[in-house]
Amino acid sequence: MIGLWDTTGNEVVKALAAERRSAGGVASGLALTLIAVVDEKRVREAEAAATIAASAHPCRLLIVVRSDVESQRSRLDAEIVVGGRLGPAEAAVLRMYGRLALHAESVVMPLLAPDVPVVSWWHSEPPEQIANDFLGVVADRRITDSAQAPDPVAALKQRAKDYAPGDTDLTWTRITLWRTLVASAFDTTSEQVTGAIIVAPELDPTAALMGGWLSARLGITPVFEPTTEHPRMRSVELQCANGDCIKVTRDENTALFSRTGQADREMPLVRRPVGDELAEELRRLDPDQVYSSALGALAGLPHLESRPAHRVHVWKDPALAR
Repeated sequence: MIGLWDTTGNEVVKALAAERRSAGGVASGLALTLIAVVDEKRVREAEAAATIAASAHPCRLLIVVRSDVESQRSRLDAEIVVGGRLGPAEAAVLRMYGRLALHAESVVMPLLAPDVPVVSWWHSEPPEQIANDFLGVVADRRITDSAQAPDPVAALKQRAKDYAPGDTDLTWTRITLWRTLVASAFDTTSEQVTGAIIVAPELDPTAALMGGWLSARLGITPVFEPTTEHPRMRSVELQCANGDCIKVTRDENTALFSRTGQADREMPLVRRPVGDELAEELRRLDPDQVYSSALGALAGLPHLESRPAHRVHVWKDPALAR
């Protein structure tokens, strides 16, 4: 590891190149550049998640920490790690202070790996408008996490208003196993679904997005039953035209799959670490049209996939917003 304190972007580029040469084969075969935007107190969480993701997708990892925007003096501190504690990744942890933090792209752009896609991931409350952050505008794919907002459901609806093809949210990734279990019910039936009931806490974003997915795919309007007894989405029930009922009920790390006329089955439904969720999203770098349909149905904004895929940077000075 190389530590650079009160340095410049040019020195970071040189240090990264030197570490790549000394690491040899460890630094070869990069699949993408991953830009992680994170608060100082969550740097270790982001590093742990990125390490898991990098084991499946070797990448250049740039962790951008906007430490003290209000500092009177701009400063850049950096840590360079290649093939070390962060796995098969070329990593730079960039702590920016003062006005430099508002122009992070000036440091990040020269560090992007050549000829590979760029993914930006906010391991913090998602931005209201991605176009206000150049690190989102420059990316081919953008990953937010609405669950970290004070009102996660409202944050998801904002993601729909601000959507551009290539956007995704880890809330969507968290219902992959739910969607797999529900979709498996149709392997042996062609009955029309006429209704759905989702039991979940009132502000559970996974339940809201599950409702959007069911609405987009089945053309129904799910009924939400709020619960305070469970911290996460508890169950999804589908009602069929012939009177059959299909229900998936979570219990810790398993799910009970029940269906009219059939024996109940227990299926795995584990909570995955953020690193596994991130790795799943990095498997595809093209727009996720199923996600956009679900998000649009949730927010009442159809045809999100037809929007322009690229944003134009809109500068916003936080100091003027007070």
